Amino acid sequence: MPESPEVQALAEFLAEHAVSRRIETVDLDEFRALKTRDRPLTELSGATITGVRRFGKHLDLQTDAAHLVISFGRAGWARWDGEAAPDEAPVIARLPLDGALLELTDAGDWLSLGLSVVDDPLSVPALAKLGPDPLDPAFGQADLDRAVSGRRKQLKALLQEQETLAGIGNAYSDEILHAAKLSPLGHGSALDEGERERLFGAVTTTLRDAAAARRGVPPHRLKEAKVAAMRVHGRGGQTCPVCGDTILDHDAAASWQYCPTCEATR
Repeated sequence: MPESPEVQALAEFLAEHAVSRRIETVDLDEFRALKTRDRPLTELSGATITGVRRFGKHLDLQTDAAHLVISFGRAGWARWDGEAAPDEAPVIARLPLDGALLELTDAGDWLSLGLSVVDDPLSVPALAKLGPDPLDPAFGQADLDRAVSGRRKQLKALLQEQETLAGIGNAYSDEILHAAKLSPLGHGSALDEGERERLFGAVTTTLRDAAAARRGVPPHRLKEAKVAAMRVHGRGGQTCPVCGDTILDHDAAASWQYCPTCEATR
């Protein structure tokens, strides 16, 4: 699943390579990806891309005609000029751009990529309900405290709840909780002030360091760069790099990993 550091890197790449290019046309191979049936993708034909902005795990292509909001979901992604990732995914939409090509893909068993043609990106419900974004330089301890204080919900789920904090998914929530030395099963309401401060530091450091590390990586290499950087997520059965214990798998709706020693606190 793309998360905010990778989507931020993609936004920066497209800001450099796609802005000022004209969209020649939009070819859609899977009609279910279009969420605004009253606003067809043909509205963007001939439009010039004027900017790129990230909203959580979503991308906004600004043009002089309308906005194209790209919601990547669980398995959507993008590639530039035909560069294929090692696990090449089916192409859902193609946008020829004055001699370049932006392709939108989906590698899932069910379609998760969503495309919306709108005048205001915040008219897309998933964007309108987003919580504060830890990659925003203005994000502070008070934002984190409001997100978790009094919440009788497990921390793993809270971190992934987009209305609570924007941009965090399954992988980075594992990394954050490991760095914070907090149990994924602990409740937000049970955290004391020191634990909330520790969680704030882990959230901001983990995501901002990841965003900096992904900067400049081409889109088709971002997924493998993310996987290679994981210390806990996807490392079930391996040795914890901090304490040496064995990292465990927790199989639920989505598999996640944790260290039973580092994350033994409530």
